Amino acid sequence: MSKAEREFDIVVYGATGYTGRLVAEHFVREYGGKPGAPKWAMAGRSLDKLAEVRGLIGAPGDTPLVVADASDPGTLDAMCHRTRVVLTTVGPYQLYGSELVAACARSGTDYADLCGEPAWMREMIDAHHEHAKGSGARIAFSSGFDSIPFDLGVLMLQNEAVKRFGKPAPRVRGRVREMKGTFSGGTAASLTATMKAVAKNPKLVALLSSPFALTPGFDGPDQPAGMIPHYEDDLGRWAAPFIMATINTKNVHRTNFLRGHPWGEDFRYDEVVGLLKNPFGAKPPAPGEGPTAEERETGHYDVLFIGEMPTGEKLRYAVKGRYDPGYGSTSRMLAETGIALLASDAEGGIGTPGSILGEALVERLREHAEITFAVEE
Repeated sequence: MSKAEREFDIVVYGATGYTGRLVAEHFVREYGGKPGAPKWAMAGRSLDKLAEVRGLIGAPGDTPLVVADASDPGTLDAMCHRTRVVLTTVGPYQLYGSELVAACARSGTDYADLCGEPAWMREMIDAHHEHAKGSGARIAFSSGFDSIPFDLGVLMLQNEAVKRFGKPAPRVRGRVREMKGTFSGGTAASLTATMKAVAKNPKLVALLSSPFALTPGFDGPDQPAGMIPHYEDDLGRWAAPFIMATINTKNVHRTNFLRGHPWGEDFRYDEVVGLLKNPFGAKPPAPGEGPTAEERETGHYDVLFIGEMPTGEKLRYAVKGRYDPGYGSTSRMLAETGIALLASDAEGGIGTPGSILGEALVERLREHAEITFAVEE
């Protein structure tokens, strides 16, 4: 059976979890009953729980349910052979994701997740990138708040820089100006799992600290540290380290790497956050838990990118999202990444949303996720 003839367009794996349920709700809300809507299914370990969630989110009673379990690779293989795209929220991925990536690479099934675990991502790149290229599987890690606004924000700024100045900016600064929302419990669990992995294998420290950990065979120039609080005259505010910079910067450099270094092999990039009061909220929820609907609705974020040209000219580009970044917006980003993969003709391999989908995903996020991408004059 060819990929186009498979039973489903998209399977949401982990649909009974907090974030997976939000992804499924997005399909119900945005595409339910509309012409040309994707054929999608909900997957997880328990058929009873899947049926319960299907009813709770108002999905049609005939929405297919698929039983699949990370501890049973055979069920993952079977799921992959039934669908064109798998969207997974089952993390930490270093504990529960390896067999699914392998299954997608073997079967040519496209894949997107919410991973912010660079050591595991590099392990998967080394193990499966070539297999995915051969099978045609497009595998997009980090398809949520880490790292879509940053990955695509830099991409769109550079597109504009080429239009205005005839060449890309060799230096880009990512600045989180505002953010209201809850720090993801899944992200917190991933950080814990990563620290445990480092304790077992101290060699991972060098990989985690390198901006080029996800560009095998390429090691670019020294990067701005972004780790020391400092005052930025052009923005008129103090800046401090941004916890997600360690994954976002790696993905930005991988996008540049996989696209053939259109921004130059000497490209330099960093991220910091303005000194905000508790931008992620007081305490992260436990995995499987999350903010209330009202908290998701009232969240938002505003990220500014500043491209600096050798001539001294600067270009400002902003990415702004409605809904809280860790859940409300992230679930929409993952869902729309899946839709964009259906229409993509990119070659297979393990990439980033920016390298695989680029501008096409930007348009989907503008239309279906209430995220704006725009130059600031």
